[in-house]
Amino acid sequence: MPANQMIWLFFGFSGRLSRAAYFLAGLLMMIAVVFITYRMIMAQESGQSGAVWETLLSVVLLASLWAQAALGAKRLHDFARPGIFAALLFVPFFNFITFVALCFIPGTPGPNQYGTTTNAPAAIGKT
Repeated sequence: MPANQMIWLFFGFSGRLSRAAYFLAGLLMMIAVVFITYRMIMAQESGQSGAVWETLLSVVLLASLWAQAALGAKRLHDFARPGIFAALLFVPFFNFITFVALCFIPGTPGPNQYGTTTNAPAAIGKT
């Protein structure tokens, strides 16, 4: 996957995203956060300073918040819903239900107002 598609996947808000791409991107974000948390804990247990890992964790957590909103908005676009509903991903308890729902609800077949195909940015001039 080209770098510009990875940037769009995790940080862009236009276009549509399939269930599989949404699930796998969300899983990758979770793995990154868990790995960095693990490394930070291991550094602290071995008596080393975990400052580098703590800083890295802060950066990754902030980036993952943005990415979660972008992924959720694009997934909602796939079944013709406005991306603002991705805010439910940040409400405790509803975040898990919303994530699972976004993984299972099928998208709108064919083009919709958010794009003509899944897993691609919307055409220029569309939102």
